[in-house]
Amino acid sequence: MSFVTTREIMEKAQQGGYAVGAFNVENMEMVQAVLAAAEAEHAPVILQTTPGTLKYAGPACFAGVVSRLAERACVPAALHLDHGNSYELAEMCRREGYTSLMIDGSKLPFEENIAITRRVVDMAGDIPVEAELGTVGGKEDGMEARPQYTDPEEAAQFVERTGISSFAVAIGTAHGVYKGEPKLDLDRLSAVRERVSVPLVLHGTSGVPEEQVRACISRGICKVNYATDLRIAFTAAVRKVLAEQPEAYDPKKYLAAGRSAVENRVRELIRLLGSSGKA
Repeated sequence: MSFVTTREIMEKAQQGGYAVGAFNVENMEMVQAVLAAAEAEHAPVILQTTPGTLKYAGPACFAGVVSRLAERACVPAALHLDHGNSYELAEMCRREGYTSLMIDGSKLPFEENIAITRRVVDMAGDIPVEAELGTVGGKEDGMEARPQYTDPEEAAQFVERTGISSFAVAIGTAHGVYKGEPKLDLDRLSAVRERVSVPLVLHGTSGVPEEQVRACISRGICKVNYATDLRIAFTAAVRKVLAEQPEAYDPKKYLAAGRSAVENRVRELIRLLGSSGKA
């Protein structure tokens, strides 16, 4: 297939009643793993990077790697800015070839969130924009936040006034590792779905029980984000190789173990989301 925007991927998911996996990538091996998993499952896929990851290697680097690999893939793939924290970063990602942007003004007052989001939408042109109202709790890119649930009535106004392509809801998920089993407010999600027509996004899904993920998809979630889950899988596999082979010195050998672990995990998640065979 080709390197595409998230708009076409997510609209098909919304119509088909499944969700597309959006997987945070930190290096070339994780990009390779996500695309290999998507091809094996014949599933559309979204690769994404956070501002923290883009401090490690900039948008031009990730756009170059992902676009070249995605163009050779047999499934549709998009590159998304996850939790973009400024207009300037969103503009840079747009310029360097990202096919989807998120501007996260969720910590701002309501009107300020609308203003920055509308500004990014206008700049993005035909590139879809995701935004968030309410705050997903936990730790992301070294920043901690207390959860603040999405208000369904405010959500409807927010989507209408900003013109965003997709909307991230805050219903009780959190970034990072959960200390207990999360309890999601599914009724709130249904209330948002009744008032908002654009595809809905679930952040902080690593560690959410499978039955709760399925329940969210049945209530309108079309994009599900995973980051911590993949980082844990990658790191555990690399540690295992280095523990068993302390003489190992070739990064290609031990990083390949991390790549394989991420590929296997992404394949499991694609099946959970119902996007297997939907490419």
